[in-house]
Amino acid sequence: MNESDAVAEGRSIPALMALNARRHASRPAYREKEFGIWQSWTWAEAHEETRSLAMGFLALGLNPGDHVAIVGRNRPALYWSMVAAQMCGAVPVPLYQDAVAEEMDYVLDHAGARFVVCGDQEQVDKVIEVQERLQHIEQVIYVDKRGMRKYDHSRLNALEDVLAEGRAAHHRFEAELQARIDRIGYDDTCVMLYTSGTTGKPKGVVLSNRNIIETAKNSATFDHLTRAEEVLAYLPMAWVGDFIFSVGQAMWTGFCVNCPESAATMMTDLREIGPTYFFAPPRVFEGQLTQVMIRMEDAGRFKRWLFHRYMAVARRVGPAILDGKPVGLADRLSYALGDLLIYGPLKNTLGFSRIRVGYTAGEAIGPEIFDFYRALGINLKQLYGQTEASVFITQQPDGQVRSDTVGVPSPGVEVRIAETGEVFYRSPGTFVSYYKNEASTASTKDAEGWVATGDAGFFEEGTGHLRIIDRAKDVGRMADGRLFAPKYVENKLKFYPNILEAVVFGAGRSFCTAFINIDLNAVGNWAERNNIAYSSYQELAAHPEVYETIRGHVEEVNRSVAEDPMLSGCQIHRFLILHKELDADDGELTRTRKVRRNIIAEKFADLIEALYAGKDRIYTETEVTYEDGRKGAIKATLTIADAAVAGGAERMAAE
Repeated sequence: MNESDAVAEGRSIPALMALNARRHASRPAYREKEFGIWQSWTWAEAHEETRSLAMGFLALGLNPGDHVAIVGRNRPALYWSMVAAQMCGAVPVPLYQDAVAEEMDYVLDHAGARFVVCGDQEQVDKVIEVQERLQHIEQVIYVDKRGMRKYDHSRLNALEDVLAEGRAAHHRFEAELQARIDRIGYDDTCVMLYTSGTTGKPKGVVLSNRNIIETAKNSATFDHLTRAEEVLAYLPMAWVGDFIFSVGQAMWTGFCVNCPESAATMMTDLREIGPTYFFAPPRVFEGQLTQVMIRMEDAGRFKRWLFHRYMAVARRVGPAILDGKPVGLADRLSYALGDLLIYGPLKNTLGFSRIRVGYTAGEAIGPEIFDFYRALGINLKQLYGQTEASVFITQQPDGQVRSDTVGVPSPGVEVRIAETGEVFYRSPGTFVSYYKNEASTASTKDAEGWVATGDAGFFEEGTGHLRIIDRAKDVGRMADGRLFAPKYVENKLKFYPNILEAVVFGAGRSFCTAFINIDLNAVGNWAERNNIAYSSYQELAAHPEVYETIRGHVEEVNRSVAEDPMLSGCQIHRFLILHKELDADDGELTRTRKVRRNIIAEKFADLIEALYAGKDRIYTETEVTYEDGRKGAIKATLTIADAAVAGGAERMAAE
């Protein structure tokens, strides 16, 4: 598709869908696995379903400018609901499906949504819980009928009934619907996506058709994406990445979007589909590698030897072969044998056999983890982006992929570094505004379109690659003036499979300390192999041998940090292993699993003070939220451990 087509026919997502229905009518557009069976819709069928749904919305009274909330797991019907809302001139607002009713209340109220499309009974229940207060919610539509029979249907409709109404009434609404589609402009709102709310209430990011389509076009061109790609849509629909990959790029290129049956079957579904284009945050790649290493620990001696023997070959020459660099014949033959015996079967087990382009972003990924996948021959790259940019700010070109940078500016994107070290960008993907928040819009985006990312970074001399240090607001100074960058140290700690999450403290202090969350799968497997009994996360986290293992990881990180003169003061002197996992339901993480530092510092203030007061044990009580919404409390006496520091950090802290 060329640019003139985008302007003439594809000036909106509905227009692109119509274009695909004509050009790729018989090609698969969406697949969904339900009851263990994959169902498929062609572009022509998906377009027909979406138009019928849009006419059903018109029959229910959906008006131009209305906001339609969409909440549930990734399903074709929910993607069609977003496009159907756009066809009607309304604005889709995807919500995080794991959001509790209180979080949903805020977004629904702020957006003023009249319609809510829910995936299942669980989501309907949350909407009903807040509906008494939010009188503007007029219609609730649900996809899955299970459990819904005895509900009051005066303001509830099954999506299949709305579809049926749209089909039956197409003579009445066909002309009106087409008129609304024809009125959609390139600069009209395409979607509103809410930020994760790391430091406060989520903000509604208004993105136009131009933002989404131009970004989809540029990023697809960068990676040579075509209609032949297969993607797995498993990330939250409320996240901008899913919208770009599963809507923007899918509509631009015409590739197929595959929806797994559930989170529990995602890995199985991934293997069955074998996507060619794949995105995952670092925690997915970390989790998969942890499972691989756990299985290898349980394997026989010969299998373990074979695995480590050929992984050594892969680490040495795999990335060079992937990048097309010269490699000796003996190494190529050894790698080919390793591919036959180890790499190929492993990629097939992971579901990565067909990946042509893979991306990770959101957090820094450990070099060892990143290099592991590239050593297998998987073209895994990093990108840097945010909701306000329609995702893409920088990308790594093929042949220039490294674990310590996030690449060069994406096509059409300008990036500059302010004197303070903060990263700024502007691009066709730059958001229109924050909904109902002119002050935040003005403080984030200036009159010339430059957007403050809130991240500190710098460009490498010679390569032009961007390196991100930390969130600008989190970069501070210690009591003696040394630089403090917590994310830099936290990411190093999370490289270890035993560590799920870490939170480092030290701003304004004489030395750094840390909270650690262990990975229950990895540490639990170690405990089973060593015949260590435990009954809960809390009991395992407090085990003396676990503390010694974590101490070893912390001290290794300290030695690594000591090698950086600028950040050597960030070595960790004392740490504790938290008695609970940090949880979004408890407000400690965002729905995209970003740490809410201020909330953690306030909630666990007694633990922080104990770390700095020289105590070796501290009793604490913490409120937690159970899956059914009930509140409870966890009581524990935590051990506080010291860690050795390298270089002159200990002396400097004492001074």
